[in-house]
Amino acid sequence: MKLSIIIVNYNVKYFIEQAIYAVKNAIKNIAAEIIVVDNNSADGSVEMLQSKFPDVILIANKDNKGFSTANNQGIKIAKGEYILLLNPDTVVQEDTFEKTIAFMDAHADAGALGVKMLDGKGNFLPESKRGLPTPLVAFYKTFGLSSLFPKSKTFNRYHLGYLDENETHEVEVLAGAFMLLRKTVLDKIGWLDEDFFMYGEDIDLSYRVTKAGYKNYYFADTRIIHYKGESTKKGSLNYVKIFYQAMIIFAQKHYSAKQAKLYTTVINLAVYLRAFIAGINRFLQVVLKPFIDAVLLFAGIYFIKTFWAENIKDAAEYYPEEFTFLIVPIYIALWLLSVYFNGGYDKPVKNHRIIRGLLIGTVLIAAFYAFLPETLRFSRAIILLGAVWAIFSMIGIRLLAQIIFRRKIQLEDKVLPKIIIVGSEAEGKRALNLMTEAGVNHRFLGFVLPEKSSAKKENLLGEVSELEDICSIYEPDEIIFCSKDIPNVDIISWMTLLGVTLNYKIIPENSMSIIGSNSKNTAGDLYAIDINLNITTSMSQRNKRLFDVVFSILSFLLFPVLLFLVKQPVQFLQNIFSVLFGNKSWVGYDAAALKSDNYQFPKLRKGVLTPVDIHADKQLSEQTRTRLNLLYAKDYSLYKDVEIVWHNLKYLGRVSA
Repeated sequence: MKLSIIIVNYNVKYFIEQAIYAVKNAIKNIAAEIIVVDNNSADGSVEMLQSKFPDVILIANKDNKGFSTANNQGIKIAKGEYILLLNPDTVVQEDTFEKTIAFMDAHADAGALGVKMLDGKGNFLPESKRGLPTPLVAFYKTFGLSSLFPKSKTFNRYHLGYLDENETHEVEVLAGAFMLLRKTVLDKIGWLDEDFFMYGEDIDLSYRVTKAGYKNYYFADTRIIHYKGESTKKGSLNYVKIFYQAMIIFAQKHYSAKQAKLYTTVINLAVYLRAFIAGINRFLQVVLKPFIDAVLLFAGIYFIKTFWAENIKDAAEYYPEEFTFLIVPIYIALWLLSVYFNGGYDKPVKNHRIIRGLLIGTVLIAAFYAFLPETLRFSRAIILLGAVWAIFSMIGIRLLAQIIFRRKIQLEDKVLPKIIIVGSEAEGKRALNLMTEAGVNHRFLGFVLPEKSSAKKENLLGEVSELEDICSIYEPDEIIFCSKDIPNVDIISWMTLLGVTLNYKIIPENSMSIIGSNSKNTAGDLYAIDINLNITTSMSQRNKRLFDVVFSILSFLLFPVLLFLVKQPVQFLQNIFSVLFGNKSWVGYDAAALKSDNYQFPKLRKGVLTPVDIHADKQLSEQTRTRLNLLYAKDYSLYKDVEIVWHNLKYLGRVSA
């Protein structure tokens, strides 16, 4: 056996599916085995692997053992002369293994090898080649000097920015996303250090390779895509803490006590600094926009009030201070809360959500106005004019921000991306149908075929050799490649040629997902029938919880009336408090269907009622019950919960399954 490929998987079912398809294409001429170690994924990964890839050697752990331990499990049973540690969120070229193995065979001094990695937009990933994180190197990296001087041999030794990314080099540290190791070297230096749960193990392993007298090589003659972060969710403060803790473990293991102490001090300073900056940034993200909106609304209404008093009412003191400093802030609070619960502060900004929130807020303010004492009812005109000002000011300030920060101005709520599909007619249509099924809104420009076609079809733009000209003419936002028809080596070449202004996605053969990533700093993203679920959006989750709380309070207040309508009123009262305190939801999934199906739904609180209850008078199959769960999650709206509760009031005293 020449090669053993070990992939550690944790909740990235669609990404590992694509990775394995790519690996299989790359090992057609190599005696190789694929070993997948699953760390107790909850997304149906194990079932998918067993169903689609029965020839893959699968180790299904019952708990998350971490990256190092899981890789060691794979190494223990591996039979290959070479061991490849490969991330599940990667796509290798068809020539990747042949070229890298040939290089290792020709260089007896090579203990390990890494390759040129690109993100989902074709950007070079600098972690493809790295230097050893000595205390000074770590200081330059953690305090940003390496970013300020990316080509400096002094300040950017961490990513070796001074080395040409298109040339093969001897380096100190390789990335664990793709790490090809000689098995004899691994047996000599020891396997992965299991003190590293996640992160740092690749630095430790690379260092031990060089200490044993071997070399680590950065190999530039083949490329892979790495959807950076999908398997590890980088970028959060939690990631920073775990990563730097791994660096401390490395320092304590390999440096002198004095060096390790200095290193630990630098790292801790960096963590506290990042935590402080992250905290300030999060506070500003949450508070700044509503605060600016509130100031604008107050200033506008103050001007409207003054103008109205002086020119319409002909009395400068018509509105007392109580109206200005008590009633107006209440109006503003109702408007902003309504915008918040309608998703007006969610990203991306959508104008219709802001307008809808302000209109609903205006209705609430009108209702509030009716309950005010006569002495505080001054003018409905102020409410209406204030609502108009709120719409123009809140949308206007966002447009102004786009201009100031030189972003593309978007007057519409949603500009649909223009998409081209590159592949055969059959695969192209499959991709198009999958996007439709997944509910992905887009403007389809047409197909680009792998080769010339004499057929004249409405949606045919040309052949793949003309792709650069086609993109220049039609200006797409996104290109979807069908990997059954277009080799990965060509896909990666097109990504680098066409540039980072476009978004790219790949649909693997026989897969029901389309995978890509639009930023090197974000995790991968995908289109899949069971992924684009409305229940997962922050607005849906927020509104669902709001409904639970409001309906619980109303149910408690109306309990003397409802106890005559609801079966099991004592349990109903218990349910009210269980929902109010977040232990249950008024509507959740049908539990029986969840138990009988391998499909992994987004988590919800246990429901008193379920989507199946709307059809309580019918005998439904397990498949239908599962489908109702899926439709509830996919098309969730506040109205669905209201409808299910309204039609099943008498069952609100049910004990949740």
